[in-house]
Amino acid sequence: MSLFRIHSSIRQQGSVSRAVADTLESAWREAHPDSTTTERDLVADPLPGDLWTTALSAAYAPEDQRTPAQVDAVAQVTALADEVLAADALVVTAPLYNFGVPQHLKAWIDALILDPRFGPGTTPLTGKQVAIVIARGGGYGEGTPRHGWDHATPYLTRIFADVWGADVTVVAAELTLAETNPAMTDLIPLAKQSEAAAHDLAATTGRTLAQKILATTTA
Repeated sequence: MSLFRIHSSIRQQGSVSRAVADTLESAWREAHPDSTTTERDLVADPLPGDLWTTALSAAYAPEDQRTPAQVDAVAQVTALADEVLAADALVVTAPLYNFGVPQHLKAWIDALILDPRFGPGTTPLTGKQVAIVIARGGGYGEGTPRHGWDHATPYLTRIFADVWGADVTVVAAELTLAETNPAMTDLIPLAKQSEAAAHDLAATTGRTLAQKILATTTA
């Protein structure tokens, strides 16, 4: 049984989304000690900036007329799709940047869609478990001034669940900037509560994902 983690936080240290994903993975491993984990860090190992445009241009060129760059871009897209399809479950970490998804995570999704297995009309992740770990620096819940400004969670849910057919669980932590933003000092207790709740849900989700997959494979 395999877990695939996709990281998109620009912080290697102190990242809430990475830490919550660690909790999820730990619970996953407790439920299935023999499982394996692979990772793709889109910050430490970013995709080429021209990957999408080059691979897209290759789609409009006969295979025997593609440039070396186009051939390489298609091969990279295929490899990205292969590692997703090879996993039994996915954990996607996504800090909220400028009210949306990190640009390098969006680039990864755009590249995947160019693979025929992930293109329009396909549901390659049907039956696959996906946990989306969201870290939001401010408060975006109902009744807050920024309610409705989180454009990352709906987009990611739409892509993974509605477009690709996955069974999606969202694990969110809010107010993650409270301890570093002086204007948010009064919100530190709420931030800690939100982060603790996210870790609790991540642990539950990790166990649940493993149990669902085990039930499927042993049925």
